[in-house]
Amino acid sequence: MPNFLFVYHGGGMPETQEEIDKTMAAWGKWMEDNGPSLVEPGNPVGMSKTVSASGVADNGGANPASGYTIVSADDIDAACAIAKSNPMVMDGSGSVEIAEIVAM
Repeated sequence: MPNFLFVYHGGGMPETQEEIDKTMAAWGKWMEDNGPSLVEPGNPVGMSKTVSASGVADNGGANPASGYTIVSADDIDAACAIAKSNPMVMDGSGSVEIAEIVAM
């Protein structure tokens, strides 16, 4: 079964204890519901830099990554179905970019 990289864009850090509890509960439920498919549950990521032939940009690019997960699924459509129930997608605060990890 292929693995897929989920790259999260958007979202935000909760500011109150109530928001932290709500966010953690939503992610916990999503991970519990999809546990067998989560190869690497992942983590949030810090500010990124973009490296190109013209140099290094400190702005994180046009749509900086905010986290990642690695998921095992039958195909990209099945991976998309898993992503549709992701807390960031469900609450409208972010999106998930999905790419198959190609074994070399």
